[in-house]
Amino acid sequence: MAPDHGSHRLSLRVLAVTAAVASAVGLAATSAAAAPPNPPPKSSKSFPGSVPPWAGSRAKTGNPLSNTTVEGEIYFKLPDLAGAKAAADAVSTPGNAAYGQYLKPADWISKYAPTQDTVDATVNWLKSQGLVIVGVPQSRLYVVFRGTVAQINQVFSTTEQNYSFGGQTLIGPATAPSVPADIAASIQSVSVDQGRLLTRPALASPTAGEASPSSPNGSKPIQPPVTAPCSTSWGEKSITLPEAYGTTSFPTFICGYTPKQLQGAYGVSAPGTVSSTAGAGQTVAIIDAYASPTIESDTNTWAAASGVPALAQGQYSQIVPDSRMFLDQALCAQPSGWQGEQTLDVQAVHGLAPGANILYVGGFNCGAGLDIAMSQILDGHLANIVSNSYGNVGEALPPDALQGAQNIHLQATAEGIGLYFSSGDSGDEKAALGYASPDFPASSPYVTAVGGTSLAVGADDTYKFETGWGTARQRVVPDAAGNLTYAGSLPGAFRAGAGGGTSAVFGQPAYQAALVPGALANGHRVSPDVASLADPYTGYRIGLSPITNDNVLKTGGFGFETYGGTSLASPLTAAQMAVAQAAGNKVIGFANPAIYAAAAAGGAQHDVAPPASPVAVAFSSTVSGNSYLVGMDHDSSLATAPGYDDVTGVGSMTEAFAQQVAAAH
Repeated sequence: MAPDHGSHRLSLRVLAVTAAVASAVGLAATSAAAAPPNPPPKSSKSFPGSVPPWAGSRAKTGNPLSNTTVEGEIYFKLPDLAGAKAAADAVSTPGNAAYGQYLKPADWISKYAPTQDTVDATVNWLKSQGLVIVGVPQSRLYVVFRGTVAQINQVFSTTEQNYSFGGQTLIGPATAPSVPADIAASIQSVSVDQGRLLTRPALASPTAGEASPSSPNGSKPIQPPVTAPCSTSWGEKSITLPEAYGTTSFPTFICGYTPKQLQGAYGVSAPGTVSSTAGAGQTVAIIDAYASPTIESDTNTWAAASGVPALAQGQYSQIVPDSRMFLDQALCAQPSGWQGEQTLDVQAVHGLAPGANILYVGGFNCGAGLDIAMSQILDGHLANIVSNSYGNVGEALPPDALQGAQNIHLQATAEGIGLYFSSGDSGDEKAALGYASPDFPASSPYVTAVGGTSLAVGADDTYKFETGWGTARQRVVPDAAGNLTYAGSLPGAFRAGAGGGTSAVFGQPAYQAALVPGALANGHRVSPDVASLADPYTGYRIGLSPITNDNVLKTGGFGFETYGGTSLASPLTAAQMAVAQAAGNKVIGFANPAIYAAAAAGGAQHDVAPPASPVAVAFSSTVSGNSYLVGMDHDSSLATAPGYDDVTGVGSMTEAFAQQVAAAH
């Protein structure tokens, strides 16, 4: 069994936010910034690749207050980047003589990380300028700091501005930040913008984004035009709607699948049974922002109602910041915005791999706090499977920062730690960005990007079919004569779907060359790599006591919810990998080379291709009072296809396929 890490706080070796540091941060946020003790250097180097792509004049909305606190992060270069990449490729590629010969954290740090003197020089300079150091990991890959806008402007010889992006007002540099020439050679990126704070949980629900209509009768519920009761399995219930796709009878949406149903459908256990020991001896780490105050009790209450064993003593552990140290809550969607994500991740892993240990590591925010959380796992090798259900808005980060963050993924790969990232819930991101883009970190060549599907499970817990997750829906409304009709053309507007597409930053990795169509890749990395259940209309039932007051983390009564998103797909895939590792007594590590090799050899994944005829479900919302016909396999400009596609990768993960991947060792 993996060691019991206990329920404790972020190690001070990694996160130096003590009460004194927190007090200093508070002072910086409320007091006018004085000139730094040292004058700007006469000889300096600027970093144009550290300006985010959204920081343009057309998006500028004004000047931030000079005493507003901004988080900064400096990523360091690897002294031997080519060697680090070669080592990562060698240990993760089947057939290579070094396959599976993973490095210990201390060995990787000693061989490939920036030197201590290099990092100390930058840290000392930042301190001399009056900036607050928040954290430096043992790997020395980056330093996190905070300062006021006035300090950032003077220290880095830039001008911070307010910009409109992603529905938020963000602070970012109008000009390239600069650092003294004597430390610049070791620096990859100087990030002094708030773009990372739009990192979001990839969590979707059937009613996400809907608002309750105003009613003159106050609390009187509004009756939907037609009621669609949820089904416990595919096709259990159906209702009559106006003719569409050659029929008038449509199955209703899923109430929320249970662990038994998903274990049966994906082959973790025989249909109709539940394995209570699947994944035993493995540890799956989960990273999100903040921490749910009721996660263990909620999971045990949910488990009792879901047919899986409660968490055993020590089976769940966490490394989390003190809630008083939670930072940037407004931009990060508050602890309440991440509670459902953490709960879904934990209960998805426990549902498919009830025997596995779970280590939750929470970030102090949704920006650099997530890097700190990741480094805590990598530097201590606390798990060899890490599920990450979050992502940025496309690759809309400073290009140098994307490369700097990839160094973290290289460390994980060399150490034999598989990173699984949700591919996103907004399809090609064109609605947000104006151009198509996959989400980062899922677009990194050294992580496994998990896309999404809509899943049909039969009444006997058997797999029936999957489509790519991409939902478009149209309202069902009465016409002038009172007869039901559709409010517009079918299938309706795109609502949500798995992220994916071609990276604008990262070149095509060798493992994708044989299977990814050249018309998609065009010489670049394409995501996702695999897929699993993500559609909230065929979603997963979880249980939680929702946070009702973020200031004191007060929670309400326990209840069940149905969620989806690639937030669900990522931990489901991580759990299946844990089961495969346990069955084969293997450590898979970075799985992509083995995934593509197994798929090319005729793997047991489900190849998700366009359905022979349109698939749709009926749904009536208890929030808006609307009724809908929800069409599936309509994912923005992304599309499923036989073989590899940019919605589901090589296909949907099954336990048989996970074991084929493990067997490569």
